[in-house]
Amino acid sequence: MRESLPEDEVAARIEAALYSAGRPLTVDELVRASGTNSKEKTMRVVNDLVKKTKTVFKAIEVVQLEDGSYVFQLKPAYTPLIRRFAQHPLVPAAALKTLTYIAYEQPVTSKRLVQIRGSQVYQHIKELEQMEFVEHESLGRLKVYRTTKKFQEYFGITDLNSMKSKLVAETNKENPRQQPPATTTTASSKADLPS
Repeated sequence: MRESLPEDEVAARIEAALYSAGRPLTVDELVRASGTNSKEKTMRVVNDLVKKTKTVFKAIEVVQLEDGSYVFQLKPAYTPLIRRFAQHPLVPAAALKTLTYIAYEQPVTSKRLVQIRGSQVYQHIKELEQMEFVEHESLGRLKVYRTTKKFQEYFGITDLNSMKSKLVAETNKENPRQQPPATTTTASSKADLPS
């Protein structure tokens, strides 16, 4: 009965879901958003939408990620231009640095985070946990932090190891003389963990 929706209505629902989600959506999520139970019809509309955004829109696109999910995003060529107009980012710059450190070094202890980022890290962690980008495990009085599935989905990360390689490459590109976080840091942060 729900499969009788006109294709333009299905397309509008999928566009709305991709735009408002602010994160990649799985095929199952797109089927639910489409208002039809037909995966075939949904995928036909999604594929048309991917083609449309490539030809009609200059700065935005719908793309399929490696994990099979789809995301509505700014085309990479326009990212540097738009950064200066983004006045209120979702994650403030200081908290983003903390999030990047957690993502690179995870699992990382609260003790190590304070050593590296200072006592303001507690506010960053509070914000990041509210956004559900990080989670912690308590080991006695010590807390160990790592990123969440939501973090990976939001930032389009399918593999944490490739993310670490990209972070190192990006750091080297931006600061050729500055070395990325040493692997000994990871060892020392893991050394803080009780056996």
